[in-house]
Amino acid sequence: MWAAILRHYDTHHRPRVERQGEWFANSKSVEEAITRAALATDQRGKRYDHQRRIPKQSLEAAKAALLKNEAPIKTATTLEELLTIIIEAVQDIHRIGDLYVYDTALRIGAYLNLQPERVYLHAGTKTGAQALRIPLNRAFLEPHELPVELRNRPPAEVEDILCIYKDQLRSTP
Repeated sequence: MWAAILRHYDTHHRPRVERQGEWFANSKSVEEAITRAALATDQRGKRYDHQRRIPKQSLEAAKAALLKNEAPIKTATTLEELLTIIIEAVQDIHRIGDLYVYDTALRIGAYLNLQPERVYLHAGTKTGAQALRIPLNRAFLEPHELPVELRNRPPAEVEDILCIYKDQLRSTP
């Protein structure tokens, strides 16, 4: 099962993830990276699927809140620190949830050269982890807790795999 899933991911999803990371990493400034990430827009100006249901006014409010936190954002030294800053900045904004926070941190993190060291659990990622019978008593998993086939993959990639293939993982004994 894992060989097929990982081969499919590497062929069909990894190139998209790499392009997205490059888009944010190549921002001209931290302000531009925050704006792109907060509005969840790609190089064509289209909104990313994960954020398609969030009202535009909520994204604009998140953008304003994050830009007010530009100084602490640009001095963050870990993705976990960046996540904390983003959570505090957007926690009271309507329709802004865990997946938005994670995706935004990952996108700004690409600009700041910060990568997750853990697999953060939210939405579909939780479902994928549950299917593997991994205890979900906190907001993240450490790499050593993962199936051996996933341990050498970057945590952001594992998060993506657990989310994308959650249905296949649920249907395996």
